[in-house]
Amino acid sequence: MEKIVVIFGPTAVGKTKFAVKLANYFDGEIISADSRQVYRNLDIGTGKDLADYQIGEKAIPYHLIDVANLEEEYDLFRFISDFNIAVKNIQNKGKIPFLVGGTSMFLHSIFKNYQLVKTDFLQTKILELQKTSDEELRNRLLEKRTNLHNQTDLLNRERIIKAILIAESDSGQIVEPIELKKISICLLPEREVIHSRIKSRLKFRLENGMIKEVEDLLKSGISHEKLNFLGLEYRFISKYLKGEISYNDMFQKLDKAIREFAKKQITWIRKFQKEGIDFTLLEEPNFEHAVEIIENGLKN
Repeated sequence: MEKIVVIFGPTAVGKTKFAVKLANYFDGEIISADSRQVYRNLDIGTGKDLADYQIGEKAIPYHLIDVANLEEEYDLFRFISDFNIAVKNIQNKGKIPFLVGGTSMFLHSIFKNYQLVKTDFLQTKILELQKTSDEELRNRLLEKRTNLHNQTDLLNRERIIKAILIAESDSGQIVEPIELKKISICLLPEREVIHSRIKSRLKFRLENGMIKEVEDLLKSGISHEKLNFLGLEYRFISKYLKGEISYNDMFQKLDKAIREFAKKQITWIRKFQKEGIDFTLLEEPNFEHAVEIIENGLKN
């Protein structure tokens, strides 16, 4: 089975720089698992830090960054589709894909091999199936799946509908990640360390162009409502620019909101553990230890 290295953890722990260093060592390429870095013109606020992909004279290729306009919706279905394309492109070069992120649902979809049906097809089909009796649903599923192995699919209405949706979807309406062996490392420092890094990073970004980035987005026609939807930095800087909060309030509220976001990411990490997802926890980005973990994973 083909392999992928996954580097993940909460915000501000140095995932990208660490993953790029490892990708350089193993001749790999980066796939971003960040739901906001997919958008063009969201640079400082999403922490793209594209300079981190440069090691000396060498640029480490990256994927799923700057692939969508802000007017577009980038959902989980599209992420998995784009992930599959990126993996194949990297594999065709004889290189190793390194999935790096942040967005817990994106990561979970790869860890657990989600099978998704396209949203517009799903909505239309569900409305139709909800009007159908249980007996008709069972017959419809059995017509599509004459060799149905899991008979429990026939006992629960929701499972019958889900099975029909999958059975009646064509290749353009259904997607699931490429099956890969995951060699996974989670960076998880102590909470106080994460909080300290969040505060320092926020201060640096605010002093180095993040407010101007939001001003430029507004000038380009992006609404305050859209900025609010984008969350965190964009939401609170928008409020500051509208005069709803002071600079100090913005900093304090944003710092707290990012810490809450990190807490949610850590909750997801605990969920991964409870589900038996296999990964190694590292408090700090220990390069030598990570190299050993990846080398062992690549051999087996």
